[in-house]
Order: sequence, then structure tokens, then C-alpha cells
Amino acid sequence: MYTVYMQKECSCFKKSEYPSEKAFETQKDAYNYAHVLAELMNEDFCSTHMFSAQKIAGNDFLITVADNPNSGCGTGSNSSCGTGSNSSCSTGSCGCE
Repeated sequence: MYTVYMQKECSCFKKSEYPSEKAFETQKDAYNYAHVLAELMNEDFCSTHMFSAQKIAGNDFLITVADNPNSGCGTGSNSSCGTGSNSSCSTGSCGCE
């Protein structure tokens, strides 16, 4: 068995239909799912985070989450998270838990 895990669940992920953990019979299926899911999340989510897939110990794959430096969503003085018409996150909840 091969398993794909999410490193952290941001608010966009929590609203999505994707499970935080999914098992596969073959390594190829797990690899493909992890990489396609990371790509879909990068394209479809609010752009606050960047997602990438990597193989970790054993038979596991991890979809990692990193802050997107180009998102405009952050904690600095230029943060526009959840405010105004240029907001990247309509809910105001950009963080990962």
C-alpha cells in the first residue's frame, strides 16, 4: 500500500473535496495522484500557498505546503488577505493549521 498525505490543511483545502490522506495499490498511482493534486491545488486554490509533492520514507508521498511569496497574503504591512477587492482569500482565513 502507498499513501499520499497532506502536510497541512489550509482553508482552501478544507473547503475542497480532496481527502487529507489517500491510499493506492501501486507506487505509480500514488505518485501520479500526488503530483496531479499538487498541480490542481496550485491552479485552483487562492494562491496563498504553493503545493508540491515528494516521496518520503517508506511507501508514502507528502504534498507539502509553503507560503507563496507572490500571493499578497501574509502578515506584513502589504498583506491584503481577506480585505478589499484585490484579496487573494475571500474568507480572510489564509493560514494553515
